[in-house]
Amino acid sequence: MDRVEHYRQCLQKFLKHYSSYGPKNPEIETQVIVDTANDHYLLLRTGWDGEQRIHNCIFHFDIRDRKIWLQINNTDIEVDKELEEMGISKKEIVVGFHHPSMRKYSDFATA
Repeated sequence: MDRVEHYRQCLQKFLKHYSSYGPKNPEIETQVIVDTANDHYLLLRTGWDGEQRIHNCIFHFDIRDRKIWLQINNTDIEVDKELEEMGISKKEIVVGFHHPSMRKYSDFATA
């Protein structure tokens, strides 16, 4: 299997798994957004909690330049460990929300 296709399948599995977690408020919808044509993968929560509008991005991944870019992680879940269990190394993951000048100090890919 092509490496990028493996990434696509892993990210979809990851997001589907975590889509079952979170608030059980029937007014809040959990959405798994998968755009394989442009390689964007998101887990969103949208709706209403009483008078408060909810629109939260829980996870956002992109696949760019044959690497997984973690654009946002609004949880305490160690995404890298879960992806490693699926056969994806830290050197295949770019932490996109870290400033480019700081990436060289981590175990992850720089870009």
